[in-house]
Amino acid sequence: MAIESGSGRRPPTGYAPPLVSWEAFHDRVIGRENRAEWVDGEIIKLVPDNLEHFLLMDFLSDLIKSYVRRQALGLVFFANFLMRLETRPSGRVPDIFFVANEHLDRLTGTYLNGPADLVVEIVSPDSEMRDRVEKLREYGEARIPEYWLLDQPRREALFYVLDADGRYQLAPVGEDGIYTSTVLTGFRLRVEWLWRSPLPTIAEALADLPA
Repeated sequence: MAIESGSGRRPPTGYAPPLVSWEAFHDRVIGRENRAEWVDGEIIKLVPDNLEHFLLMDFLSDLIKSYVRRQALGLVFFANFLMRLETRPSGRVPDIFFVANEHLDRLTGTYLNGPADLVVEIVSPDSEMRDRVEKLREYGEARIPEYWLLDQPRREALFYVLDADGRYQLAPVGEDGIYTSTVLTGFRLRVEWLWRSPLPTIAEALADLPA
């Protein structure tokens, strides 16, 4: 997701945006079309994603939802649902996230109050530092078990999994080009699907995976 660039004017030296509470942020953004995140008391406005970003997000969310629903594993959220983390603190809007059945009690009517079990972020030109550094650290500290970081222009897919010490380690992709999730039991993703144009249909993707 891209951060809104604003008017293009450079803020005065020493300027700091006003800080707001989680409650004030929540009340301001819920039910509004404009998306935003909340980090250390600061509201960060988000602008719409480009077409390629949106199509990949749409494909992956549909694929993961199809599998999760078939296996009755939990719930999948896409693009515009808040995840509140206490460790930073922050209120993020991941591109995609999955909540397992055993953690559905973390859901409120308007946000997830605690970490998801799997988060997917698709890198945009303005989100390099946020996705690769800030969220990698933040999601690890919040003990989100699995974090996928996808970069379309570079054709790079990184899959981070928490180790026994609570640190993210890069999980390998198999020699057959398939990544097997550690959180979604039995779910396999053929990485080259992510770079196809057009993307495969959900039926094609599910049929393409080995039994």
